[in-house]
Amino acid sequence: MEPNNRQQSEFVETVIKINRISKKTKGGNQIRFSALVVVGDKKGKVGVGLGKAPNVVSGIRKAISQARKNMITVPMRGTTIPYEVRIKYGAAKLLLKPAPSGSGVVAGGPLRAVFESAGVHDVVAKILGSNNKTTNLYAVIRALQQLSDWRETQEARNANRKGTKSVNA
Repeated sequence: MEPNNRQQSEFVETVIKINRISKKTKGGNQIRFSALVVVGDKKGKVGVGLGKAPNVVSGIRKAISQARKNMITVPMRGTTIPYEVRIKYGAAKLLLKPAPSGSGVVAGGPLRAVFESAGVHDVVAKILGSNNKTTNLYAVIRALQQLSDWRETQEARNANRKGTKSVNA
């Protein structure tokens, strides 16, 4: 067997969806493919990419490249997310909740791939709106971007408490 010339990547790449797209032209149908991919390092970084090309392999390659460019850092408290978040993105509505250690990833379809690629081990997620995988992936990325680092939030709250004097005292 030949040795693999590609370098071993530190990223986990998961193909979520491959879609065949047909366009009517004067010469007949033009067939192209789109690929939806999740890339993560299992240490808190994750990205989503959509690539389109005349063949599947090129589409996946483009999607992986786009996902690596669009990576975000997921703030975590231990092995879960810091707090509950609800989001509406287009027709997609998502609910993400932190879970106790050992619960695992309780999420369906594309959300599970995002959390596993990001390295979030304990979370509960529910898709409430659209069943469209693409929209749900972009919605979960938007929700994870909205999560501010819980340490920063805690420090800001403590600074506000120390800086203000009680009116009743």
